[in-house]
Amino acid sequence: MFGVDDTGTALDNIAHIIQVALTPVFLLSGIATLLNVFATRLSRVGDRVEAATKALETADDAQRTALSAQLKDLHRQSVVLDVAVVLGALGGAATCGAVLAMFVGALRDQTTASLLFALFGLAVVCALCAIVAFTIEMLLAATAIRAKAAQGHQSAVEDAGGEAPEPQQGDEAQMDGNAGP
Repeated sequence: MFGVDDTGTALDNIAHIIQVALTPVFLLSGIATLLNVFATRLSRVGDRVEAATKALETADDAQRTALSAQLKDLHRQSVVLDVAVVLGALGGAATCGAVLAMFVGALRDQTTASLLFALFGLAVVCALCAIVAFTIEMLLAATAIRAKAAQGHQSAVEDAGGEAPEPQQGDEAQMDGNAGP
């Protein structure tokens, strides 16, 4: 009627393209969240580097050695976080490229399936690698925290008299759950 094709095929095609284009947006949202976490972690590492560098100015030889080791660990963490950020950004760019390829393919009425598949696959692989890099950074941070806690414990023991106190017989019984006479 009135020369308008009311079969709905053009509208259905456009609706399908929009539905398919929304799928990568969820991946992009997740990648953006990861990048925010990476940036926050990198900021914290930067704060710790600044504090350690400032502490080096007034440190004695033993403290310099410990601070130098801490700075080396922080450098490793920052490099791993850099890798995570770059991979996350590449994943986000590949996701945007996949969406763009979908729209360009729809506009040009050509099949761009291989390009779309490659870009979306690249986005997923980059996101996965960014998560792996972030996991490595978290493990490095956890190792540094445990080492610092052990060092603090050792310093406290040395300040208390040079040796760790030996548990007394009554203390051992209580630790075993056998609180007897």
